[in-house]
Amino acid sequence: MKKMSRMQELLEIMATLRDPKNGCPWDKKQTFDSIIPYTIEETFETVDAIERQDWADVRDELGDLLFQIVFYSQLGKEQGDFDFDDVVGAICDKLVRRHPHVFGEKDADGNPLQSADWEGIKAQERAQKAAPDATLSLLDDVPNALPALGRATKIQKRCASVGFDWDAIGPVAEKVQEELEEVMEEALMVDVNQARVDEEVGDLLFAVVNLARHVGTNPESALRKANLKFEKRFRQIEMKLRENGKNLQESQTDELENLWQEVKRDEGNKAV
Repeated sequence: MKKMSRMQELLEIMATLRDPKNGCPWDKKQTFDSIIPYTIEETFETVDAIERQDWADVRDELGDLLFQIVFYSQLGKEQGDFDFDDVVGAICDKLVRRHPHVFGEKDADGNPLQSADWEGIKAQERAQKAAPDATLSLLDDVPNALPALGRATKIQKRCASVGFDWDAIGPVAEKVQEELEEVMEEALMVDVNQARVDEEVGDLLFAVVNLARHVGTNPESALRKANLKFEKRFRQIEMKLRENGKNLQESQTDELENLWQEVKRDEGNKAV
């Protein structure tokens, strides 16, 4: 008897968990909508493990993430819409289709007869999916559910692919400064309109994402690292205060700022 692959084993475990008679009560009651939060959580846990370079944890988290895909595939199979093989087939077809320069025909010297055109091919796919009377937009398939920073980046990249973009970093930086000034103008009004402040802060964030894109930085990753750095420094301030028998509530702003600068100096000395 041919040994079952581990992938097939996972699929059969999933089917057993969903078995109407003998399955797990929790797994049996789940739906596409109910497991979305778990998919998001597992995605971020995978990213966290990668950023920590804990490779054993990365392996485990990737397994958890794979289980989410298998779960959705089982639900699709039960509804008669698709199964795991369909999911795998779809991504295989898409990767080959979007890489004609890799998988397409080659000339006698082995050079591809078609050039890479990722965005052009995606545009063709959007046109094929659209209804006959639909008004096509370059932004049609940018998911609304993406985190705001990621969606802003995707929107900007999509527009840049057709030339709607600055070709130098100077105007991008100037736009950030302009948006910051507009935030301060609204925030310093005698009668502050919070809706206007929120709008201007949103414009500022969008401009900062654009600056990050132009300097080759992923804003989501950069902000995550900034969060971790701030958290690490803040915890060290708390530790220093405890060593002196104090707490945050008893400390003055100047003292906290001095401790912050001290923590930064300590980091610099350790880096040398």
